[in-house]
Amino acid sequence: MKVGLQGGKISSQPPLSTPLREQKLLDIKLRQLPAWIMKRDFSPGGIIKAFHRGYDAYYNKYIDVKKGGIGGVSMVLAAYILLNYCAAYKEFKHERRRKYH
Repeated sequence: MKVGLQGGKISSQPPLSTPLREQKLLDIKLRQLPAWIMKRDFSPGGIIKAFHRGYDAYYNKYIDVKKGGIGGVSMVLAAYILLNYCAAYKEFKHERRRKYH
């Protein structure tokens, strides 16, 4: 992504020569969304690569930093708790309706 001046304003739009496949989701226009989705790789290998890129981005942003805190690890823990709660909600709901035991 190239940051530059356009008409006196700072623009964070990618240059027009960047292929649609290489642009990030936040850099595309709404009308380009269907074409961008169709250019994604939905094979098992492509999905694994996408998860790996996401893990690498998360690790580099929150875990592998000079002055790291508990923020990155606490986000993973919060997501784990939320997913487990969603998975066990049916049992929690059933237990809630019992009055005494």
